[in-house]
Amino acid sequence: MGDVTFFFDTYALIEIYNGNKNYKNYKNVKIILSYFQLYEFYYNLMGESDKEEFMNFFNFLKNFCVELNFDWIPKASKLKQIYKKRSLSYTDCLGYIIAKELGVKFLTGDKEFKDLPYVEFVK
Repeated sequence: MGDVTFFFDTYALIEIYNGNKNYKNYKNVKIILSYFQLYEFYYNLMGESDKEEFMNFFNFLKNFCVELNFDWIPKASKLKQIYKKRSLSYTDCLGYIIAKELGVKFLTGDKEFKDLPYVEFVK
């Protein structure tokens, strides 16, 4: 995939860390994420048995966090409101908006985003 850039949501980060073969093509792309995805990733996997490997991956990911643009918050809130019947988290809505605003695809395996534009859905 080369120079392609994706916004990695927490689902994608966890799947890549866990070695999901469906995500192998995304190991060498340009990564964007926010502190919120990194926080969720850390929270969900902080009990991993190989603490050193986990912390190395966590520290690697810190390099790809983008600064928050406060204009994204109302847009993410509007997205959550529009799709209130879906189980969209605040973090995922913000990540989706960041991806859209930066002109990159939102990489996820979250079924709630499967049919939305700007989504690269991988299970």
